[in-house]
Amino acid sequence: MMTPNVIAIMGPTASGKTAAALALAQHLPCEIISVDSALIYRQMDIGSAKPSAAELAAVPHHLIDIIDPAEAYSVAQFQTDVMELVQQISARGNVPLLVGGTMMYFKVLMNGLGDLPPANLEIRARLDAEIAANGVQSLHARLALLDPITATRLPPGDTQRIQRALEVIELTGQPLSTLFAQQTTIEPPLNIHAFSLEPSERSVLHQRIAQRFDVMLQQGFLDEVCALRARGDLNLNMPSMRCVGYRQAWEYLDGVYDLAELRERGIIATRQLAKRQLTWLRSMPERIVLDCLQPDVIQTMLQQLERWNYRSK
Repeated sequence: MMTPNVIAIMGPTASGKTAAALALAQHLPCEIISVDSALIYRQMDIGSAKPSAAELAAVPHHLIDIIDPAEAYSVAQFQTDVMELVQQISARGNVPLLVGGTMMYFKVLMNGLGDLPPANLEIRARLDAEIAANGVQSLHARLALLDPITATRLPPGDTQRIQRALEVIELTGQPLSTLFAQQTTIEPPLNIHAFSLEPSERSVLHQRIAQRFDVMLQQGFLDEVCALRARGDLNLNMPSMRCVGYRQAWEYLDGVYDLAELRERGIIATRQLAKRQLTWLRSMPERIVLDCLQPDVIQTMLQQLERWNYRSK
C-alpha cells in the first residue's frame, strides 16, 4: 500500500492553529484530526481551549471528546486511531488534516513508534505512592542517577514522563536514552505535508497566552475544575489533571495560593509549554515554517499545497 498523504498544522499553544485549520477547510475538502492530548477528554472544554460547538459543526472533527478524564490514552492507541481515520477520510475523498500541538503525537506519526515495553500498572501504582509521599522531585533525582540524559531533557515537574522513564528502566534494566539510541523504528506511517505556525516575536505569543488565560477564567474555567473535583474519582497524578492550567486551578481550589497567583502560575506554565513545543518543532526540519503573526498565512499555505498537488474545492 502507498503511504497516505496528509496535511498537518502544528505550532505552539495560542499560535492560531484552530483558526488556520477552519480557514483552510473552506478551500479544501478537509476533515480535521485533533493532535492534542487535552482535547481527547470529555468535560474539559474551557481549560483545553476546545473548539466551540459552531466550529466543531463547521468541519468534521475527530479525536475530540473520546475518553473520560479518569481513563488513560496511550501514544500507541493514538497512532492506531489516526491511521484508521486517515484511511476512512481518504476513502470518502476528503483530505486528512492533522491539527494540534502535542509534539510527541506528531513525532510518532512522522517517525513511527519504537518497540518499548507497555505500561505496568503495578509499577505505576508504586511510583504514584512515592510521589504522594515524597513529591515528584524525588523521582526526578533518582532518574538523574539512573538516566542523566533523559533527566536533563525532562522538567522536574513532568510527572508522567519521569514515571515512564523509571518504569522502562525497571522493566528493561536499561535507561530510556539508551533504548532510544538503539531503536530501529518502523517506516513512517504517513507522508505528512507539515506547516508550523511559529511567532516571529515571542513576546506577542506571550501576550496571546495571557489574554487567553484571562478569557478562560471569565468563561468559567474554575467552575469547570470544581465540577471535575466534585466527581471524586480524579486526582492530580492523572494525565488529564496534569494538563496545563488544570493543575494550577486544582491547587488554587485547594487553597495553595490566591487568584492572582493562580493567574500568574497558569500563564507561566502555558509559556513553558509553548517553549517546549517550539523546541520540538525545531527538531523537525521537514516542516514549512510560517509566521503566525502575519495576515497571509492561509494564502501561503494554499500556494504551497498547490505545489504539492492538493486541489481546492
